[in-house]
Amino acid sequence: MAKASARHILVKSETECENLKKQIEEGADFAEIARKHSLCPSGRQGGDLGEFSQGRMVEEFDRVVFKEALGKVHGPIKTDFGYHLIEITSRTE
Repeated sequence: MAKASARHILVKSETECENLKKQIEEGADFAEIARKHSLCPSGRQGGDLGEFSQGRMVEEFDRVVFKEALGKVHGPIKTDFGYHLIEITSRTE
């Protein structure tokens, strides 16, 4: 079964998500931004979600984590929880 590790930042608005993504693309540290802004408890660990199997996360999240490029910040991704920036740190098939 496919597994992946990822970290994310969860915020309420698409605009805030886009602004944070821009900061990261301009050199800000993903983990530090997660600690300061993420609404998810994982923010305290720099957004680290650890390793998880396909199907464990909501569909929109899973689709990105198991199909998109590693090491790149993806988003904004809208879910029922809000807007996410997602960085896939590893994946196995």
